[in-house]
Formats: sequence, structure tokens, C-alpha cells
Amino acid sequence: MIRMEQRVLGKTGRNVSVVGLGTWQLGADWGEVAESDAFAVLDAAVESGVTFFDTADVYGDGRSEQFIGRYLKGRPDAGVFVATKMGRRADQVPENYVLDNFRAWNDRSRANLGVDTLDLVQLHCPPTPVYTSDAVYDALDTLVAEERIAAYAVSVETCAEALAALARPGVASVQIILNPFRLKPLKEVLPAARAAGVGIIARVPLASGLLTGKYTADTVFAENDHRTYNRHGEAFDQGETFSGIEYGTGLAAAAEFAGLAPEGATPAATALRWIIQQPGVSSVIPGARSVEQARANSGAAALPPLSPSTLEAIQELYDRRLRASIHPRW
Repeated sequence: MIRMEQRVLGKTGRNVSVVGLGTWQLGADWGEVAESDAFAVLDAAVESGVTFFDTADVYGDGRSEQFIGRYLKGRPDAGVFVATKMGRRADQVPENYVLDNFRAWNDRSRANLGVDTLDLVQLHCPPTPVYTSDAVYDALDTLVAEERIAAYAVSVETCAEALAALARPGVASVQIILNPFRLKPLKEVLPAARAAGVGIIARVPLASGLLTGKYTADTVFAENDHRTYNRHGEAFDQGETFSGIEYGTGLAAAAEFAGLAPEGATPAATALRWIIQQPGVSSVIPGARSVEQARANSGAAALPPLSPSTLEAIQELYDRRLRASIHPRW
């Protein structure tokens, strides 16, 4: 297996690869994936040095967790840290975020993953009031005491939610959308996380594929792909799809971004490298639906840091093309 740079994931105290693997694609919402293909992707990631998988109980209604559990049962040598998320299978009201539900959700995820104790459980973008509820954090502390989970964290949609969670001493990490088309977290969230010793997991790093530079106005996504049915937030937060950017605007910006890639680097690898070198990032979690994608994503960790001139050009592109078109929420 290839050795990849490892960083401490905040208050978990555990080392994880700087490029992890997001496994939303292995569950649903990006089109169907066969089990054999899912296992091939997981194996390619591990062989490329990945030691961090991110999943959720809602991805394929548990299918992603089950794939990971079965795969790791056959690969005890992989040394993979698995973070899962909970909460999105229930109605999204604060009243559902209580200890009894947490226990039930954890028990299901433990069964899916085939473990007694979950490495890390993240609240999965719950209603905003959940992030400031004392009872919620007391319940999470109870799960740690009961050894259902080793640590807990949050996944957020907004910087304000991230900052609220960072004020809680038990929060080990924060998962947030961060990519060259989503710069707002750089201003407050990443510095606050560093000061608190909290890890940052960067998700949607390629803006749902926009930053690969492969899409055009004629690209057609499958009917069951969220890039078809959630472009305007019809099913969940719009920020999860193309980072909340209007598709045509994103295409134009992506074409320019592709021209900023250093010689020998793809636009996707350039975007991942940009995220890796942001101070405070523990791991970036691109998804993959093929062995080739998994290997290419992992390879971004071996690229040299982007030059100051490239970093300045990315900032200028964002300011000129995207800043005015992105909702202030993001």
C-alpha cells in the first residue's frame, strides 16, 4: 500500500490520511453502484494510502455503511478510521435529537458496520437549534460513556452552525463544505477550529464534480442523481449540490479554474491540493464511483503545494465569478 500523509483528526487523537474517501456515491443519490464496484473503489482507496472513510446511515438507507463493514471485515490490515453520521433518516425537527433516538441510530450503524464501538459519529446537518442544545451534547457524552461511540462531531451547512459547535468542548471535528468555489469557512471557521484543537473534514471538495472540468451544458445526470433532482434544494440543502452555485455559472467558473491547474495536474487534483494546504484541514473526502477516480483523488496528496500565484488566481476567480452569486448562507 502507498503511504500517504497522516494528520490528527482533532480531538479524536487518531491519525487519518489527508485525502479520505467520501462514500455517499456508494449508497445512492448518484445512481446505482453494484457491490463489486463498491468493493473495488474501497480497495483502490486503501491501496492508494487512504485510512479514512466517511459515510452516513442515510446513504442508501445504510447500504454504504454495510459495504464498508463487509469490506473491512475482509481487510483487517487496512487500518481505516470510519466516521459515520446520524439523524437524517428521521423527520428534521429538534425534538428528534434525543438520547433514545441516538442509541437506536447508533445501534443500527454499529450493526451495519459490524463493530461494537463507532470510531466517530457526526450529527448529520440537523436543524440549526440542535447545535446549541445542552441536552444534545449531554446525550452525546452519554454515548461515549456507554462505549457506543469513541467520539462525536458535527456536519454543518453554515459557518454559524460550525462556530456554535466549536464552542462545545466535546466536539472532536467539524465537517463543512470547503472547495475553491466555497471560501467562506476560511475566514472564521478554520482559525476557530485550530484554536480549539478541533479537526476539519472538508466535504463536497469538487463542487459535485464541477471542479473536474468534465461537465458541459449538455451533460445529463441520471434521474436518481441529486445533481438532477436537488439543483434548487428540492430534497435537501441546495448547498450540497454544486456547492449551491447555479449550474451555468459553475460551468463558466470551472472552465476558468481548469486553466489554473499546474502542468501535469488535473483540475480535480488541483482543487484537492488547494484544500489540503488550507491551515487546519485534517482530511478532504472526495467521493469516487470508479477505481480510477479513487486512485486519482488519492494522488492529489502527492502533488507539491500550489504556488502563491495560483492561490491568488483562485481567489480572484472566486471574487469575480462567484462571490456575488453565492447565497450569504454559504
